[in-house]
Amino acid sequence: MSQEMRGKVKKLKGRGKEAVGIIVGDKKLERQGAQERAEGAAQESVGKVRRKAGELVEDIAAAIKK
Repeated sequence: MSQEMRGKVKKLKGRGKEAVGIIVGDKKLERQGAQERAEGAAQESVGKVRRKAGELVEDIAAAIKK
């Protein structure tokens, strides 16, 4: 699984925890969920940058071969 996908999964899990924390009134669970969501968003962003950089390298390599 790519880093981008792992970030999306972590972000989704964090949203779920955060929502459950809000519903049941558990501030600790809500904070944990918010933190996990933020970590997932950051991980997803890093994964996107890595993917885009890889695509750029592939495009440059293809252009050089022509």
